[in-house]
Amino acid sequence: MATITDHDAYIAAAPEAFRPVLAHLRDLLRGALPEAEEMTAYNMPGFRIQGTVVASYAAFSKQVGLYFLAPAISDHAEEIAEAGLKASKTGITFAPRKPVPDDLVARIARASRTYVDD
Repeated sequence: MATITDHDAYIAAAPEAFRPVLAHLRDLLRGALPEAEEMTAYNMPGFRIQGTVVASYAAFSKQVGLYFLAPAISDHAEEIAEAGLKASKTGITFAPRKPVPDDLVARIARASRTYVDD
């Protein structure tokens, strides 16, 4: 993908099969993090609160990545595993046909937000 400047450009440049999933993630994250600023960093769209990126997402060749602050992933590790998803220290990867459940995305996003110093 070319260098992106905003969420709309990123989603538009993604492979067609990924666009609905990416747009849905954006909406879920926007709803869970209403005070967050939409931004891009490292050629990925994300959401920033008080200078800290608390959530981001990306499309790869065969999967989607959803990224949060590490403690938020850790706090939900059991739920992530129960959903049959793969997680790293800061992210969850999944096939577009088997997305992360909406309520889990929202809970992890809100948890990620709690790790930002007020």
